Amino acid sequence: MLQVVLACVPGTAALWFYFGYGVLINLVWLCVLAVGLEALVLILRQRPVLVYLRDYSAVVTAVLLAVALPPTAPWWLGLCGIFFAIVIAKHLYGGLGYNPFNPAMVGYAALLLAFPVPMTRWLLPAGVTQALPDIGTSFALFLDHDIHTGIDAYTGATPLDKFRQHHALLVSEFWKGTAVMGQWSGVGWEWVNAGFLGGGLYLLHKKIISWHIPLSFLLAMTLLAALFYDGGSSQSHGSPLMHLFGGATMLGAFFIATDPVTAATTTRGKLVYGALVGSVVFVIRAFGAYPDGVAFAVLIGNLAAPLIDRCTQPRTFGHSK
Repeated sequence: MLQVVLACVPGTAALWFYFGYGVLINLVWLCVLAVGLEALVLILRQRPVLVYLRDYSAVVTAVLLAVALPPTAPWWLGLCGIFFAIVIAKHLYGGLGYNPFNPAMVGYAALLLAFPVPMTRWLLPAGVTQALPDIGTSFALFLDHDIHTGIDAYTGATPLDKFRQHHALLVSEFWKGTAVMGQWSGVGWEWVNAGFLGGGLYLLHKKIISWHIPLSFLLAMTLLAALFYDGGSSQSHGSPLMHLFGGATMLGAFFIATDPVTAATTTRGKLVYGALVGSVVFVIRAFGAYPDGVAFAVLIGNLAAPLIDRCTQPRTFGHSK
């Protein structure tokens, strides 16, 4: 678990550089809440607190949820999200190892459905806006103070959300006329995804995760994006590079979909599971109501994982089919 947290550092650093102090505030706040809620529930369940806290699973859940939240998220939004993740999605089912759904994604999906406005209010990245909010303004946003002075100059739709509204323009015209679009995807988001890609490769090197789920996830998304990419018309769904380096693609492929508790466990099952999640992410981005679909795709994959494992059991060694 600590290696997973360490692998999140490059992507989190890129988020902080391009989107400001709110990322770090969310990170500290959710880690404190996650450990506190975990300890409280363990006491209520009459379990040894320190033994279970030392597995650091609550910290990993907090980190994954924190980097998914907007940097402008108020304190109560993180509290609601981590409560759903730790108490409802994890301990209500019996704790680590018994939860059928990824806790961080349950918390994120619950927030997105219940509070869509604060969940979609992202900051414009550094390089597009003149200046990111300073530490004082970031804390004021976190404390949910009513700030009117210049805050609209900081916020804006994410690149994937902007791209969903380009249908009056060719992709090339939209790209040139939209400041938040970078070379491949969105300004800042390319480096965020590169950071999580580097962290994911580190996890592969340490053999903490296997290659099956990330590869099939990214390959399925790339193939679908290439299949539906028409070269850049006004009805285009975006190039494969835009989908690979936009939104939460690399975070989802290497850190969320690979959760050992809720993902498929057989070798063939991991390939099917990763392809399913990657395909659903693209379908939601291209045809769904949300600009990014990693959370919902992972939860759908979690729901299908037991059936996938059942259908992909390897033949018992020494026995005929």
